[in-house]
Amino acid sequence: MQGKLDLVDVRIIESLGQSGPRNTTEVAKRLEMPRGTVISRIKRMSPLFNLRMNASVYHTNIGLKKTVVLAKATPGKEQLLFDCLKTNDFYIYLSRCFGMYEGCIAIYVTPRDQCDEFKQFIQEIERLGVVQKTELFWSTCFHTVNPTTNWFDSESEKWVFPWDKWIQEIHTQTTDLPYTLVDPDDFPVKADATDIFILKEMEKDATVPLTDIARKLGMTPQNVRHHYEMHVLKRGLLETFQIGIRPFDRIVSDMLFFVFKFETREKMAKFAQSLLDKPFVYIVGKILGQNAVVSQVYLPRVEFRNFVESLSKLARDGYLESYDYVFQDLNPGKWLRQTIPYEYFIDGSWAYDHDKHIQNLRGLVKSNLKMLS
Repeated sequence: MQGKLDLVDVRIIESLGQSGPRNTTEVAKRLEMPRGTVISRIKRMSPLFNLRMNASVYHTNIGLKKTVVLAKATPGKEQLLFDCLKTNDFYIYLSRCFGMYEGCIAIYVTPRDQCDEFKQFIQEIERLGVVQKTELFWSTCFHTVNPTTNWFDSESEKWVFPWDKWIQEIHTQTTDLPYTLVDPDDFPVKADATDIFILKEMEKDATVPLTDIARKLGMTPQNVRHHYEMHVLKRGLLETFQIGIRPFDRIVSDMLFFVFKFETREKMAKFAQSLLDKPFVYIVGKILGQNAVVSQVYLPRVEFRNFVESLSKLARDGYLESYDYVFQDLNPGKWLRQTIPYEYFIDGSWAYDHDKHIQNLRGLVKSNLKMLS
């Protein structure tokens, strides 16, 4: 058992999402408690609940298009598939998965002008016989869902899961989606190299002092602060800060990735809106040009079937057209996360070396075949 969150913990997490992890003084004021208490609670939660505080980059405004890949491995080549997907420098998340697919789920940020080349990269993995099937979804930038006190019972200090209430709630939601879930008109590059470096550092740790970033860049703190305030914030390069936490016991909970499809935009929008304050949701993204959303969720196993039963009811009622999901393997070495590939941002644009990716991919598969022969 990893222990449990109490009401004060959850209120601190909620306030960190509202005020941002760089402003613990504001969090303390909001909660009317000493700043030292806030900081000590954060330090306690970090190892117990895998609490992490990272910048969520708004990739759309730095010329990158989010790409989700679901890949079913050829039997016996599951680890090879994982390694093949790593050969493309533009992945930001990669995980082994099982369920609908025994293979991998990968998330890439593809430069706006290299989408065709990226598709060729995935097709090459297929041609080499490493996968049996792939699905590729171009998505909006993901909307970060930070935990709130919603669905946390203050008296028992336990999470509750009123699924029937959630189903009713979906029908009352607005269809006005946040900007993160609206198909963008363009993928402009609004950043310079300094901005990209700042974003990369904050992706690793949202609380990193600007003075530390200035030292790495060999710049003055004043100059870095100017870039952060006038570029990163004002130009919309930062979506929000993600207060990532596994609020349920890791031993009896699972991480999953879902694809939900709907007949109409209205139904899709209401469903998406209903997810934006739920404790089991990490991110939500809209598939470009479709009435469909993707979402990463984290659920206690005892609630997983209740969630799926709720989805089944929505399907029977004609609200949800279809849903698919995979379980993610969170064991050490089975998943990877990395920041935006800042080293490939050169002279104001992204250097995407398609030929290198293909050569590395072919070389890896060839080496694997030699080892097996």
